[in-house]
Amino acid sequence: DPLTEKKDILPGDFVVHLKYGIGRYLGNKTLKIDGQSKRHLAIEYADQEVLYLDYQEPLERYIGSEGRTPRLTKLHGKEWQRIKDQTRRAVSSVAADLLEIQARRTFGRGIAFPKDHEWQERFEALFDFEETPDQKRAAEEVKKDMERGKPMDRLLAGDVGYGKTEVAMRAAFKAVTGGHQVAVLVPTTVLAEQHFLVLKRRLQSFPVTVEVLSRFRSRKDQAVILKGLKEGAVDILIGTHRLLSDDIVFKKLGLLIIDEEQRFGVRHKEKLKQFRSTVDVLSLTATPIPRTLYMAMVGVRDMSLIQTPPKNRMPIETYILEFDDRIVREAIKREIDRGGQVYFIHNRVQSIDKVCRHLKDLLPQVRFAVAHGQMAPQVLESIMQDFIDGKIDCLIATNIIESGIDIPNANTILINRADLFGLADLYQLRGRVGRFHEVRQAYAYLMTPKNWVMTQDAEKRLAAIERFTELGSGFKIAMEDLEIRGAGNILGHEQSGFIHAVGFDLYCRMLQEEISKKKSKS
Repeated sequence: DPLTEKKDILPGDFVVHLKYGIGRYLGNKTLKIDGQSKRHLAIEYADQEVLYLDYQEPLERYIGSEGRTPRLTKLHGKEWQRIKDQTRRAVSSVAADLLEIQARRTFGRGIAFPKDHEWQERFEALFDFEETPDQKRAAEEVKKDMERGKPMDRLLAGDVGYGKTEVAMRAAFKAVTGGHQVAVLVPTTVLAEQHFLVLKRRLQSFPVTVEVLSRFRSRKDQAVILKGLKEGAVDILIGTHRLLSDDIVFKKLGLLIIDEEQRFGVRHKEKLKQFRSTVDVLSLTATPIPRTLYMAMVGVRDMSLIQTPPKNRMPIETYILEFDDRIVREAIKREIDRGGQVYFIHNRVQSIDKVCRHLKDLLPQVRFAVAHGQMAPQVLESIMQDFIDGKIDCLIATNIIESGIDIPNANTILINRADLFGLADLYQLRGRVGRFHEVRQAYAYLMTPKNWVMTQDAEKRLAAIERFTELGSGFKIAMEDLEIRGAGNILGHEQSGFIHAVGFDLYCRMLQEEISKKKSKS
C-alpha cells in the first residue's frame, strides 16, 4: 500500500486533508479514468461519503488526543472551513503570547550572572557520572543564557532519569555563587523532600544553605526558614506551590527552577508569569516534546533536549501478563534476593490495605509498607524516608511515586490493573526503575485481571509500552498521547480542543505560519 509505505498510514486510520478535512482511510482502489487505470486513495467522510483522491494528494495521519475519536468532516458545507478559522484564531493568540514573552526577554533587563567561578568547576567535577553530550550541551546553553543579562526562560526536556536534575543543580550553583537566591518549585511534597536530599548531599562541601518548605515542616521550622530567606541566609529554597504564597519574601531571588510546570494550576501560572519578567526561569519536563512542535517554536521558545541515556543504562525488561500469585511472588523475591527493592503500584486507596495483606500472606518474610496521598503528611514522609533508607523491601503505593522519586536501589516494578492507566502514566511509572548506577537489569510487570476483556484502547496502550522498551523511547515514541499532552503542557491546556479538531500536524503548521506572519509584521 503506497500510503502505508510513505506515511505509515493503514486502512482504518484517520487522515487529514487540508481542503476536505478529517476522513477515514479505507485503502487504495484502481479506478479507470479516460480509459486509463490509476490507483486512488479511498477516504470515507461523514454520512458514509467516499472520496477518491490521487495518491499524490497531501494527506497526513490524524494525531489527536488519546481515547477520543475525531468527527468525520461533512464534505458539503462550510464546517471544515469554520473549524480551521476557529483554530487559526486560537493559534494566533498562542503565537502572540509566545512572541510577547520573546520580546520581553529580548528587551527586558535581567540579571547578568558572572562567568563560571572556580567553585563552579569544582562543583561540576564532583558529579559522580560521566556526562552525556546532550547533558553537557544543555548545561552550557543554560549557563550562557544566565550570563546574557536578559531574563532567561528555557525549557529543558529529557526522559525520566536522563540527568535533567544535574543540569538544574549546576544552574542553581551558578546563581548562588553569583550572589543570588534560587527557588525550586516542584509539584509534590515527596518530590520536594527528594530534591532537598539530593541537593544537600551534592552541596555538602560548599558553604551553600539549602532548605525545603513543605507541609512536612512544622510551623516553627517554617517561620525560621522564612526569616532566613528574607535576610538572605537561605540560598536555595525548595518547595511545592507553597513557594508562591504571598508571605514568601526573598532577599535577592535570581533563578526559579520549575519541575513539571504543567502540573500547576492556572492561578499559580499567573504568579509564575510575574516571575518570568524579572528573574531567570528554567523549566524541566519529562514529557516528550514532539519534533513538529519543536520546529514550529524554534526561535520563539528556548528549549534544550536531553536525548541520550546515561552510560551503562539498560532497557527495562517489560512483561504484560494476567495477575498471577506465583509470578508476583517470584518477581518480588528475585529482586529482594539480589539486595534490591520493589514497587507494587495499586491505584485504589480503598483496597490498597487488602492488597498489602494478600502480599504479606504470599511473602511473610518481606517488609511491606503502604503509601498513598490520603495519609497524614508526616506518616507518608516517614514511610518514603524508610523506603529510601532501605528499611522497607516492597512499597505498595498509588501513583504518588510517579513524578520524580528517585530510588536507584528499586529495580522491579509491578503495576496492578495496568489497563486502567494512561500511556504517559505507565511510561513514567516504569521510568522509576532502571536507575541503578552499576549495570543492573530492571523489570516491569504490567498486570491485568485474570480472564479480563480489555478495551481496545487499553490493549493498544499496553502494546505500545511493551514495544517501546529501548532507552529514551519517550522521545521516539509513536506515543501520540504523550506528545499531545506535551503539546498541551507547553501551549496551555485550552489548546487541546483545537489540536483535537484539526489534528496535531496541521495545528503545528498553522502555529508556524502565524509566528512567521507576526514576526514579519513587527
